[in-house]
Amino acid sequence: MTTTAEAYAEVERLTRRRARNFAYGIMVLPRPKRRAIAAIYAFARRVDDIADGELRVEEKRARLEELHVLLDSPPGDDFALVALADARGRYPIPAAALHAFVEGGLQDLEVTRYASFEDLCGYCRLVAGAVGVACLPVYGGGDPELAETLGVALQLINIIRDVAEDWSLGRVYLPTEELAAFGVAEEEIGTGIMTPQLQALLGFQAARARVHLEDGLHLLDQLDRRSALCVGAFAGLYRATLDRIEASGYDVFAGPPHLSPFEKLRIVGGGLWR
Repeated sequence: MTTTAEAYAEVERLTRRRARNFAYGIMVLPRPKRRAIAAIYAFARRVDDIADGELRVEEKRARLEELHVLLDSPPGDDFALVALADARGRYPIPAAALHAFVEGGLQDLEVTRYASFEDLCGYCRLVAGAVGVACLPVYGGGDPELAETLGVALQLINIIRDVAEDWSLGRVYLPTEELAAFGVAEEEIGTGIMTPQLQALLGFQAARARVHLEDGLHLLDQLDRRSALCVGAFAGLYRATLDRIEASGYDVFAGPPHLSPFEKLRIVGGGLWR
């Protein structure tokens, strides 16, 4: 039987191993908050791994639907669910936000294109905005709309960064209307060639992500110092990633931009200094 201590140790190991930026942000939190955020991350990672994995679509759907049931059931011996159940006992993490994230995973099985930014934003609210809302009670409260906006901003940056990877999974998250407006044929993404039209489109996406990021960062004014530092570190790391993409001329086909551990620590340390 998995103990709570073992479960938390495992979700923290998972976060350090799999999270690109998450682990650097939560390192500044007190241990109880850090463990709870790691538990939320581990659950979100579980959903992502199922939705993006190699199982048949029918089996993916069944496993995701099972998560809906497991969220409302005793956690059993699953380390991620044991840790999440304990975190939910300590903090009023809204079940609706966790279920919304599962719905985002299910949506990825059915929807691979989005006609408009409004449609895309609805998806972003499920897969990233919901995580922000779920984490908010752990931080100590604040405006859920700001937490959602910040989550959407981070997801928009992910979408820019992962254009090539998403294409390989059969998904295009750049809105169809905007592809057409900038004169970008969807098939051009598959060529891996950065055209002036695609570069302009990605620049437009980046500018919008920055607006959402700045709006969402008003949340920091509502958090205690260490929680604000944590969230500010997430935002700073994502902003640095977007800066790198912009500096490369939006060449997202050359691979995701890499921030070294030193650079990540510098961003976190800059928040501590402020």
